Amino acid sequence: MRWPLVTASRIPTDVEAVVSVRAGEVPAREVGAERDGIELVWEAVKRLYRSGIHPAIALCVRRRGRVVLDRAIGHSAGNGPADPPDAAKVLATPDTPFCIFSAAKAVTAMVVHLLDQRHLIHLDDPVCEYLPEFAIHTKQWITIRDVLIHRAGIPNVPLEVIDLALLDRPDDIVQILAQLPQTWRPGRRLAYHAVTGGFILGEVVRRVTGTDIRTVLRDAICRPLGLRCMNYGVGSQAVDRVARSYFTGPPLLPPLSSMFRRALGMDFHRVIELSGDPRFLTGIIPSANVVATADEFCRFFQLLLAGGRLGDVEVFEPRTIRRALVEQSYFEIDFTLGLPFRYGMGFMLGDRWFSVYGPDTPYAFGHIGFTNVFGWADPERDVAAALLTSGKPTIYPQILDLYDVLRQIGLACPRIRDGSRIGSDDRRSSASAA
Repeated sequence: MRWPLVTASRIPTDVEAVVSVRAGEVPAREVGAERDGIELVWEAVKRLYRSGIHPAIALCVRRRGRVVLDRAIGHSAGNGPADPPDAAKVLATPDTPFCIFSAAKAVTAMVVHLLDQRHLIHLDDPVCEYLPEFAIHTKQWITIRDVLIHRAGIPNVPLEVIDLALLDRPDDIVQILAQLPQTWRPGRRLAYHAVTGGFILGEVVRRVTGTDIRTVLRDAICRPLGLRCMNYGVGSQAVDRVARSYFTGPPLLPPLSSMFRRALGMDFHRVIELSGDPRFLTGIIPSANVVATADEFCRFFQLLLAGGRLGDVEVFEPRTIRRALVEQSYFEIDFTLGLPFRYGMGFMLGDRWFSVYGPDTPYAFGHIGFTNVFGWADPERDVAAALLTSGKPTIYPQILDLYDVLRQIGLACPRIRDGSRIGSDDRRSSASAA
C-alpha cells in the first residue's frame, strides 16, 4: 500500500489565515530576549508548516517565566492526508489540546518522584514490593529506578498489552508484563521502554495511593497550578477537541519499521490509527496519552525550571527535581532507538554537541513524543517550551526545518545564568510565572 503524504496543495494560500495567537505575549525586550530573534522563531514555525509535514503546530515559549510566544498554525482536523477535500476543517488555536505521546513519560516520572518526596515509595525499592506479580525470576530485582531509566530489561511490547480493551483492567496488564520474558537482567543495558515502563509505574502509583495516576496528577499537580486540560486522556465529551494525528512523510521501511514494531508492539501506522480511538483518548496509558495544550505543557516545565514552585503554589522540593535530572546514562547506545542518549530519571537530557533541544543546550532536559512533539526547559537560558505537532513522520528532509525551530529559540534567548543551578533554592525570575 502506498501511504499518502501531506502535500503542498493542502497548504492554504494565505498562511496567516490559519495562524492563531493568544493575547498576552510579552515584548521580548522585557525578558532579555532578542526581538528579531523571537520573530525568527515564528518564521521558522511557518516554514515548517509550509513544508506540508504537519497539519497543525502549536508552540509556547516562556523566558524568565513569562510567555513570549503562544501561537498555533494550521488545522487540528479536516486538512490531513487521510481527510477528503470537502472535510470540515477545524482551525488549531493555542487552546487546542494535543496528545503528547511519549513526552508523557516526563509527567509520569514526576508523579513517581512526588511519591518519593512524600516518603510513600523509595526509588531503589524493588517493583515487587508494590507489585507482587513481579516477584518471579530476575524480575524480582527490577527497581523503580530501573524502570525510570529504561534498564528494567523488558523494553519490547507484546501485542496483547496494546489491546485498548485492557485499559480498564490494569491488573491484567501487570500480569502480562510480569510474564514477559526479559531481554536481559535488570540494570544491564539501556533500552528505551516505549510502553511497558509506564504501565508499571502507573500501577505502582495506583497501589500505593489507592487511586489511579490520573487522579493523582490532577489533584497534586494540575489542579493547584490551574491546568484545566492536561492529564492522561480526556473526558468522552472532549475527544473531538484533541488534534488528530496523521501519518506523513516518506513510507516507513526496514530496518526502521522493524525497530518501531518491536518498541511499540505493532506497526507504526497502526499506532497512529489507535491514537484516534476514543478508548485511547479517554483511557490511562502512562507512557503515551497525556493530553495538553502547548501552554500547559510549557507551564509544567516552567514549574520544574522554577525549582518546583509557581507563584504561591509549591509542588516539588528543589532536591526532588535535582534528583530527577541526575544523569543516569551518558551517551550509551540505546538498544531500542539505536542512538546514543543521555537520560535522567524520566528525562532525556541535552548536550553541547548532540541535543534534541537544539545546539549547545548541555543543561536542557525534557522529552520527545512520537515523533515530533517536544517539551523541555533550558536553565541556562531560563526558557521553558513546548512544541506540539500533529504530523507523524519518521526520517524526512523537512526535519531540518523542525530542528531550525529549536535552534532559533536558543539563538533568540541568550544565556543568562549557570544551568547547573536547576532545582536550587534560587527561584527568582522563574518563580513568578503564572
